[in-house]
Amino acid sequence: MTTADTTAHTTATATRPTHRKLARFLGHYVEMVAAMIIGMIVLAPLWPAEWVARDDVHAVVMATNMTVAMAAWMAVRRHRWAPIVEMCAVMYVPFLALLVPYWLGALSGSALMTAGHVIMFPLMLVAMLWRRSEYWH
Repeated sequence: MTTADTTAHTTATATRPTHRKLARFLGHYVEMVAAMIIGMIVLAPLWPAEWVARDDVHAVVMATNMTVAMAAWMAVRRHRWAPIVEMCAVMYVPFLALLVPYWLGALSGSALMTAGHVIMFPLMLVAMLWRRSEYWH
């Protein structure tokens, strides 16, 4: 993009109505969730069955599948690397934090998977709000 293109884009973005910006922001969120679901489905067969038989490994594998697809989609959408890396971290942080109580026997495998996914979605929203200019246009 040239400087004139950037200025024109910035001016157009600044004058866009708030409800349109919010719709676009939510659209980004939905796109990333869709990419994550596709990643879980498409990449799952690549992992050996004995690996995903363990709940802790399965959680990390699922986070990886979601992360790969979501990061690829963000790259296709021409996001900068910093937001991509932050969003990738958001995919792993809940599971990594929950692995300790799981290993100590305080959390079941199904609770690990459920809580990891439930925590991930609001963390994604927080990451998007942190970099609002990346998604709010």
